[in-house]
Amino acid sequence: MGRGLLITNAEMIIEGNISFGDLRIKNGLIHTVAIGGGLSINDDEDLIDAEGLYLLPGVIDPQVHFREPGQPERENIATGSRAAASGGVTSFLDMPNNNPSAVSLESINDKINSASNSAITNYGFFIGATPNNLTELQKAVGTFENPKNVDGICGTKIFMGSSTGDLLVNEQDALEKIFAGTGGVIAVHAEDEDRLNIRKPNFSHRTDVAAHAEWRDSETALIATKRAAQLSNDHSHKLHILHLTSGIEADWLANNKRDLITTEVCPQHLTFDENDVLERGTRLIMNPPIRYEEDRDKLWRRLKDGTIDCIATDHAPHTLENKLLGFPKAHSGMPGVETSLPMMLTHASEGKCSIPDVVRWMSEGPAKVYDIQNKGCIEQGKDADLVLINMEEQKTIEDRDVWSRVGWTAYAGMSMTGWPVFTIVNGIVVHTRNLNDELRGKSIVNPGSVGSSLKFGTN
Repeated sequence: MGRGLLITNAEMIIEGNISFGDLRIKNGLIHTVAIGGGLSINDDEDLIDAEGLYLLPGVIDPQVHFREPGQPERENIATGSRAAASGGVTSFLDMPNNNPSAVSLESINDKINSASNSAITNYGFFIGATPNNLTELQKAVGTFENPKNVDGICGTKIFMGSSTGDLLVNEQDALEKIFAGTGGVIAVHAEDEDRLNIRKPNFSHRTDVAAHAEWRDSETALIATKRAAQLSNDHSHKLHILHLTSGIEADWLANNKRDLITTEVCPQHLTFDENDVLERGTRLIMNPPIRYEEDRDKLWRRLKDGTIDCIATDHAPHTLENKLLGFPKAHSGMPGVETSLPMMLTHASEGKCSIPDVVRWMSEGPAKVYDIQNKGCIEQGKDADLVLINMEEQKTIEDRDVWSRVGWTAYAGMSMTGWPVFTIVNGIVVHTRNLNDELRGKSIVNPGSVGSSLKFGTN
């Protein structure tokens, strides 16, 4: 693994507390955690003096769309991974709505092989469900009676409502077979397809962005969430509800969520409301949509009380040219993997939450939901996936500052606090940022040189 690394004088986030001290890395693992400091550098180590910086476990983003294969003008694993590292994300879980869709074990293995040659972070992939690919799902995740834990395969993705791509499973019989016949985690995009289709003609004349959230309303999401939860309960199957957006869903889950059900929220749904959508236009159009102030506030409450388990970005890059087509022609989705941590730390700096809260939601939470091995916290023996962040400098982000191939951000013009200064993957610094220079920082390793397939379950 090469030289070791000694980090001194850091404010470390450990078990929900902020503790001053030093940390030693050897062979890609956290070797020593010294509360209070006192470690001395060895000849075979490099040194980072982290005075004034916070040391966090690397962020795990459990929902990204890196567009490989098929849409290199938007993103690929190499560019998405590089963008992730710039934002302190050291592991990602990538979705299957590609071109062609990743719905076979062979297609997932192709993505894993590509990531081994191009990523600079750790990686895992969902296999996509269709109405008739149960056999392929079982090859990847096993059966209910005999689940598989395959390195690099994190679970099954079901689109219960139409979104970007051509994956859709809405028929009850097909859903029953998937829940009854597969192992591992099932992650669902919960919007009710029938309600979407019934309501769509009522909005066909609308070209204002407000129509998007009116059409894909909270009831559309709640119907699908209840349906998915019932399937989970009926088949005792672990379910993860993706990108929660509405207050009524959050409240329903608070009263009905069982141990087998988890859920997530995106930073954009904690940051924006209907007024921002009107101001920023189609940059903020996504599925499910950004809703209303009362939804945003309720999502915050349910995140804090533990109903919501983790944070994901749903990083879904589309070209700016497409976004400028206006509503309803512009595709739904926005990039976000490199801004999620600074955005959440900005909320912390403003008193909405604490830095340990952010770690719990963005590192510990995803590791727990997907049972990702050796990740998510600062602890002796864990993988040395870490990020050092600066909470003293506030910087305004613009489109030119991003690494994502599409070259724009929904947060353009917004000031953020909590920028990563060093991102470390498996004990190796992969990205640095000097806040006196360009905000985007520097990617300092070659594609494929760092990072590996994530391990799930008991692997």
